[in-house]
Amino acid sequence: MARSGAAGPPSTERSRRRRHRPKRTAWEPTRCSVAKCIFVPIARPVIAALLWSCLTVHASSQTPAETPDRSALRVCADPSGLPFSNDKGDGFENKVAELLARKLGVPLQYTWYPNSVGFLRNTLRARRCDLVPGIVSGAELVLSTNPYYRSSYVMVTRRADALGIDSIGDPRLAALRIGVTAGTPPADLVAQRGLMARVRPYHLQVDTRAEAPGKQMIDDLAAGQLDVAILWGPIGGYFARQHGDTMQVSPLLKEPKSTRMSFHIAMGVRPGEAEWKNTVNQLLQDDQGAINDILRAYGVPLLDARDNPLP
Repeated sequence: MARSGAAGPPSTERSRRRRHRPKRTAWEPTRCSVAKCIFVPIARPVIAALLWSCLTVHASSQTPAETPDRSALRVCADPSGLPFSNDKGDGFENKVAELLARKLGVPLQYTWYPNSVGFLRNTLRARRCDLVPGIVSGAELVLSTNPYYRSSYVMVTRRADALGIDSIGDPRLAALRIGVTAGTPPADLVAQRGLMARVRPYHLQVDTRAEAPGKQMIDDLAAGQLDVAILWGPIGGYFARQHGDTMQVSPLLKEPKSTRMSFHIAMGVRPGEAEWKNTVNQLLQDDQGAINDILRAYGVPLLDARDNPLP
């Protein structure tokens, strides 16, 4: 999974999104499109197959003309990928980028590109930016920073129903209407448990300028068309909050270890730019508290390294 995004964690292409590697999320979140995390962290891992474009830039091939310009923090992001980012600066990745730019003492500049196949090729690889938030930690094809949060897929239900379900293994799901992001690790488990007849699938990879499957899933849950919604945590947590206190968001922490549900989410830089990566790592470390505050404000379910929920 590479990046967390549209439907899943980090995404896969961004696997970048995203979404396996986060089978991106069909993955696992890769760039969360996870699910921006693409998570991505999303593509599944944040999905089943990485959607990333090949990155082949190496430090040895850089010429002086290719030396990055650090007079601004140049970030590539989806212009309509809430809760991760949009061109109005409303996403949590926008807020984190603003924080980093302030700490660096430089202006923040964006290159906007839909979080879909070709994202990395046309942005980071094309040297139109120097940093891509929402990459699944350790994703191939980019050099990932240290993670700045960890999250998981979640199950969202209506509080009024008092179902108390927090696992795909709960036998009561056989009688319920289930929404799930197609091609993600949770979708695989739902299929393995013979529940597909109860499922309404939602697309993983979409043009975010026209579709918002995560928002649609939660809206359908609120409207009574679903009983359970299963999707990448940052997406589910954010859109559940749009319905006040009517939704229960439960991280999927009881599933078989063979199917990964949680992912560390980092930022991506070009291979060979270790010094720049170290600079970003220091910024993330120094401002982790402020970053956590931003994530909590957006309803992102946060976990520690052992998958214990953070307060």
